[in-house]
Amino acid sequence: MSFRRDFITKPIFSWARGVLPSMSDTERAALEAGDVWWDADLFTGNPDWSKLLGYAPATLTAEEEAFLHGPVDELCAMLDDWKINWEWRDLPPEAWAFIKRHKFFGMIIPKEYGGLGFSPYAHSEVVRKLSSRSLTAAVTVMVPNSLGPGELLMRFGTKEQQLQWLPRLADGRDIPCFGLTSPEAGSDAASMIDTGIICKGQFEDREVLGLRLNWHKRYITLGPVATLLGLAFKAYDPDHLVSSQEELGITVALIPTHLPGVEIGKRHLPAMQVFQNGPNWGRDVFIPMDYIIGGQERLGQGWKMLMTALAAGRGISLPSLSAAGAAYAARTSGAYARIREQFGISISKFEGIEEPLARIAGTAYLLDAARRLTCAALNQGHHPAVISGIMKLHATERMRIAIDDAMDIHGGKAVIDGPQNYLGHLYRSVPVGITVEGANILTRNLIVFGQGAIRAHPYLLDEMNALGEQDRAKGLDAFDKAFWSHVGHSFKTMFRAWGRNWTGGMFAPAPDAGDATKFYRQLSRYASAFALCADMALLTLGGALKRKEMLSARFGDILSELYLLSAALKRWQDEGRQQADFAALEWCMASGFKTIENRFAEILNNLPNRFVAIILKFLIQPFGARVVGPSDRVVHLCAQLVLSPSAARDRLTADLSHVDDDRGVARLEKAFLLVTAAEGAAKQLHAARLHDWKEAVQKGVITQSEGEKLAAAHEAVAKVIEVDDFAPEALSPIYRKAADVHQFFQELGEQRAAS
Repeated sequence: MSFRRDFITKPIFSWARGVLPSMSDTERAALEAGDVWWDADLFTGNPDWSKLLGYAPATLTAEEEAFLHGPVDELCAMLDDWKINWEWRDLPPEAWAFIKRHKFFGMIIPKEYGGLGFSPYAHSEVVRKLSSRSLTAAVTVMVPNSLGPGELLMRFGTKEQQLQWLPRLADGRDIPCFGLTSPEAGSDAASMIDTGIICKGQFEDREVLGLRLNWHKRYITLGPVATLLGLAFKAYDPDHLVSSQEELGITVALIPTHLPGVEIGKRHLPAMQVFQNGPNWGRDVFIPMDYIIGGQERLGQGWKMLMTALAAGRGISLPSLSAAGAAYAARTSGAYARIREQFGISISKFEGIEEPLARIAGTAYLLDAARRLTCAALNQGHHPAVISGIMKLHATERMRIAIDDAMDIHGGKAVIDGPQNYLGHLYRSVPVGITVEGANILTRNLIVFGQGAIRAHPYLLDEMNALGEQDRAKGLDAFDKAFWSHVGHSFKTMFRAWGRNWTGGMFAPAPDAGDATKFYRQLSRYASAFALCADMALLTLGGALKRKEMLSARFGDILSELYLLSAALKRWQDEGRQQADFAALEWCMASGFKTIENRFAEILNNLPNRFVAIILKFLIQPFGARVVGPSDRVVHLCAQLVLSPSAARDRLTADLSHVDDDRGVARLEKAFLLVTAAEGAAKQLHAARLHDWKEAVQKGVITQSEGEKLAAAHEAVAKVIEVDDFAPEALSPIYRKAADVHQFFQELGEQRAAS
């Protein structure tokens, strides 16, 4: 008998069981999917920085390196993004054949099944390089390697299913897609009305037990060309052929698209992106039970299977594409700002240009740091669900900001479409990434903190499991242990947060990281404040917190910043503390600290329990939010990273595609190198108040060689700032018809004149 358990804990246990909100099966499945990693350390309020720095960085094998510099570069060279998007509306046949031949669709499939067996980081690197050349190609390659039949078969398929399907997926004999979203169920995929009724039916001339399926799916990438459809539906057993229950829950099955009743629809055109995407239907499609992924025993387990697969896939594909987009924006915007002149000087000299340029460069540094850290976790076998949500949300959101900034810097050059416009298509694609794999509004307001508070908190999940335990005595024992551990943790967190915040983090723990040590101290300070505020919000609001979406979103923003900034510090350490990159790190820290302090202030201003809010404000933010973001000096230094050829610029924009095709980016890179090489001569010309390089040569201001470099630079810049124009009949069938009529009458007149 325990006095504490029986006389103190027991009444609390009884009260908590009564007020604990019910949890749906889909909510529980989402919570149980994947695992936790560095996010759990952050949630303790006292992260162990030696653990972070001890994680092995993500690296490529020699075989993966060879693939990146071989088939991936070859594929990039085959792609003409303008023709893909505006003429062909698809990848050319030779690109499809190349992708299949070199097993791009089988990157994640183990070698024993005919795949490449690549690591998550290699998958990420391939998507990064391809997306900097063609988004259509990148999406086409990344989807089969993300959430889809391949991933689900590898994790949950029976051995027979793996042997039957994985080799065909690896070599491209089958093209996969996955049907989840339907007209009735978008972000709330669990509300789908697609059904599978368990019954007996004819399949390949024999009667078998199976499912009769009816569905309507839309927004399905690769759907129009797929030969193997992964399908999510709700299974029912009205005749109790396999279960005493009628409703069995969400189930996932494989549907060969040639089966009777399968209808592949026409194509969607998502924001003018031409990757294959479209709706499909199934009308009384019968499949045997062994087409369920994992077999009959996996009936009703589909949602957990999907969430588990998504916990990994969501941390790779879109973050890779987004990090590449930010790096691409940094490289092109820096080069364009350097070569473009207005009012007689390079626009890169204007502070109004430096500010967005620094934001792009800092974002590129941050996103790629987070991408690499997340891939390191995945390489180690983790499936961090909360971190994957953070990555998808913030990578796509910050890419949006970076691309907007790049468009502003380029002005009309990026507005006028044509083969020479290397930004417009990326700009149009942004809403797609924002929307898919869980809309960002949903992820920010409900998922990051809502899921993180339960999964990553050191005690909360144990308490909830104890409260839900059917055996009351067993539940009380477990709750007693978890609850009092939580209480002790909360008191330690309170004093820790109070001390660290009142001293400005001066004595907070930090590794010896040179110039970056001060940043670790601030993150330790903010982590303790976050843990304390999260505990108090959970205590005072309980289950109602998940309905306070704006509060949840702010907590999620703080957790996200803690993770992203940890990644930036990890990157700086792993790359050897490159002093030339420190401005980017400093920009990231100042921007992130500003967001964290502002979110704390917003939480404290809106926490419903005002007494607790006042106490928290006294403990962690007595003087309000005080960090104002990057200084003008930091902004200037960060912008300089992309304004000159350097190792720092190359590190910031590493592993992008470079194809010398005398178009768009290739012209820009050439002009950038010529302009920077001729900078000295240009300054001499300007100092002498001359405009003609030949006159400057005659007067001995510059040499003939320097003059020729200037001329080459001017010619290259002129080619870059050119924009495309089109004959009216090339853009509209109205004009084509008019041109045909005009030509007809012109030819008729010529014939009459000749006769």
